[in-house]
Amino acid sequence: MVRAIITGTGSYLPQRVVTNDELAERMPKTSDEWIYSHTGIHARHIAAPDESPSDMGMIAAQRAMEQAGVGPDDLGMIIVSTATPDYAPTPLTSCILQERLGSDHASAFDMSAACCGFIYNLEIAKNFFSNPHFRKPILLVATEAMSRKVDWNDYRTCILFGDGAGAVVVQPEDVDDEESSGIVDSVMMADGRSGKYLLLEGGCRSADSLNHPQAHILQMGGQQVYSFAVKAIVEVVNTLMARNKLTMDEVTRIIPHQANYRIIKSAGGRLGFENDDKFYINLELVANTASASIPIALDEMNRSGQLKRGDKLLLAGFGAGLTYGGNYLIW
Repeated sequence: MVRAIITGTGSYLPQRVVTNDELAERMPKTSDEWIYSHTGIHARHIAAPDESPSDMGMIAAQRAMEQAGVGPDDLGMIIVSTATPDYAPTPLTSCILQERLGSDHASAFDMSAACCGFIYNLEIAKNFFSNPHFRKPILLVATEAMSRKVDWNDYRTCILFGDGAGAVVVQPEDVDDEESSGIVDSVMMADGRSGKYLLLEGGCRSADSLNHPQAHILQMGGQQVYSFAVKAIVEVVNTLMARNKLTMDEVTRIIPHQANYRIIKSAGGRLGFENDDKFYINLELVANTASASIPIALDEMNRSGQLKRGDKLLLAGFGAGLTYGGNYLIW
């Protein structure tokens, strides 16, 4: 049996930090206390004007590759998740990274499922190893510059987002034991009927879309997204546990998409948690970095020594589309 194993993690957060107090100076309706009570966020990192998603992804990728002991020539594939690519639609951010890394023999493609992109791409990477002729490491990068897609005068959305990148290297390993390390199971789902509640215009749906005043600004139905997100986390966790005959005591940690503390707290209540200790939460100083949020959190846990071999982790994501899903992996 071949199992896909994460052998290296990396992340990057821009140097510039914007606090709630700084936002409140521009938006009198808000304050640090108000923003934190509604989101669990105190600050977020913002990319410099000359800092692109590929710049951030490059640093995260190099850190993951260094930890995995993998060089540019070793890579067989580069998969990038981003809702904020360097260019739209081409060249692909993954191809930009392939050139900058010097991985001339690696295939490259972007696969976006919005904030759920890393979840989807872990399962995609895992399944490439079912081909007996493909045994090279795969680099997964999630990099987002959401600060460039929000209205900084709209306190309902701009307070939520930050910029950053996360990356992992996934490699195949022959195992005999079901309890061996690796990506064990994934669920990938979507609710396309509700896609209008997270909308970023500017595509080719109509000739006038590019000239729309909100064409490149995220529009969100807050209450609808909140309800969807809570249900998504609960469904993903319960599905993965049922399919893999896991009890909550056996699950070491749940790493959710870091969108809003209230969402995570509410989902925990529905799952029967008296507190949120089972979740890993880092959004207080990072905010919502879209598809990069889970790999950033995973790298933080890994590099701080919070992950031990044999730990059973559940990843749960949700995002525009609307998409949602999760992964069960043994560290």
